[in-house]
Amino acid sequence: MPQAGLPDFATDLARALDGLDAIRVDIPVIQPAEPFLDMAGEDLRRRIFLTESETGESLCLRPEFTIPVCRAHIGLNVATPRRYSYLGQVFRQRREGGNEFFQAGVEDLGEPDEARADARALSEARALIAQFVPAQHLSIILGDQSVFEAVVAGLGLPSGWQKRLVHAFGNEQALDAMIAKLANPEGAALPDASVAGFVASGDLDALEAYIEKVMQETGYSTNASRSPAEIAARLISKQTLDATRLSTGSLDALKAFLALDVPLDQAASALSGFARDAGLDIKVAQQAFEARLAALSERGEDLGAIHWRAAFGRPLDYYTGLVFEISAGSDNLVLAGGGRYDRMMTLLGAQDPIPAVGFSLWLDRIETVRAGQ
Repeated sequence: MPQAGLPDFATDLARALDGLDAIRVDIPVIQPAEPFLDMAGEDLRRRIFLTESETGESLCLRPEFTIPVCRAHIGLNVATPRRYSYLGQVFRQRREGGNEFFQAGVEDLGEPDEARADARALSEARALIAQFVPAQHLSIILGDQSVFEAVVAGLGLPSGWQKRLVHAFGNEQALDAMIAKLANPEGAALPDASVAGFVASGDLDALEAYIEKVMQETGYSTNASRSPAEIAARLISKQTLDATRLSTGSLDALKAFLALDVPLDQAASALSGFARDAGLDIKVAQQAFEARLAALSERGEDLGAIHWRAAFGRPLDYYTGLVFEISAGSDNLVLAGGGRYDRMMTLLGAQDPIPAVGFSLWLDRIETVRAGQ
């Protein structure tokens, strides 16, 4: 029996998904909340619907499908490569649209040829959108987390700053703030006067002893979630990072990279020219990027109709490479999105690393664009 509220094209979409060589899965609506909060961050807590079990376990209404599909695959302990498709309701507060809406998509797990799998995900998503909004021009934006990580690593920043920048990728406001801070570190906040001397000298042992003394005197030590050693190391690391200044050349290179915005058929030469001018060795990332371009061409995709934006990403920790969005309609609604998330499977409990890529379709937005045709 069809689910209440499904759009009229859902049956045809289900048939199209069945033709993609992917096993259809049925994921329970009630899910453990912890995996979503661990993977997507605490910001998600404000947008999902939480409850508790009788035993105190934190539960939520299913906010998306990728994480539970991956958990289900790990639980089955089956061989890869394996592809899964889904079509069902998700529950998440959004700035626009209802809090209960339908998603469909595909998760491709374990395909060793990452370029081929990336190209297939983007190509299938584009073909599905084109099938169900046939009269619309599609805007396709592609980004690459791994290329950004390679550029940041090549700039020679401390690992802490690399992690900060990578974590902010896809959040333009946060990334701009970090770049401004790297340009002018003198604005960094100073630690409390009682520990400033220890931090300035980098005397970790003395700082640790002082923190332990204060914790014992205040009685805080019995309830502390971090040890004096952890707190001391964190303080010194933070001060070191806050005082880090990016050279003018490196700062210009980072800004030049983030400004790259070209049709995908010009992306390889644009990236190569940037790396040459900036003096950065990012050959491994370039090779993977170019292999994906070749795989997309082999699938017959028009690279000139896809845009590569170097600054485009998603501020979620689990993306590792390709990210993309497909938009259409007078309001340029995002109808599909996807990307590569190789880190997720081991974080969710897989014994061995499993490469993974997938995409989701937003059925309510597709329905809105269809209604306006």
